[in-house]
Amino acid sequence: MQEDILIKELKSVATQEHAFGELVNRYKERLYWHIRRIVLNHDDTDDVLQNTFIKIYKNIQGFKEDSALYTWMYRIATNEALTFLKKRTNELKTSGEALQMSLVENLRADPYFDGDEIQLKLQEAIAELPEKQRLVFNMKYFEEMKYEDMAVVLDTSVGALKASYHHAVKKIEAFLK
Repeated sequence: MQEDILIKELKSVATQEHAFGELVNRYKERLYWHIRRIVLNHDDTDDVLQNTFIKIYKNIQGFKEDSALYTWMYRIATNEALTFLKKRTNELKTSGEALQMSLVENLRADPYFDGDEIQLKLQEAIAELPEKQRLVFNMKYFEEMKYEDMAVVLDTSVGALKASYHHAVKKIEAFLK
């Protein structure tokens, strides 16, 4: 099903349920991995993904179609993941940086993480980045997202994203040396 037809069916009461099932099947894996790279934990990712799809379902009527559907959903997923991390930081009364390092440490014991020592080191380096650089690096490096799409998701300019990615790469290289 083409995206424009899917959107039309999502906005129609008669076809919304079926279309939403199609939407979930089409995007759940991509959104899962996008969220997972932000929150780093499988169970937390499942919770955030579920909240993301609930928000998408509740707000699909307000989707203005001035961007691609997936960039709109990525924006919701990103905001949900960041909100989750802020909430977790407040609950644990810790800093965002300390939480990120704790999440990376927990990857070692996570049965759903099948990475080796090099991938753990990369995650440590990414965790040390400022939030925006971390998001930009993940989207560009792992998801190969175009800067133009990232600009919509993160509500910023392409130039700022390129600079953030460049700085992130330099910091990761320095960390890994």
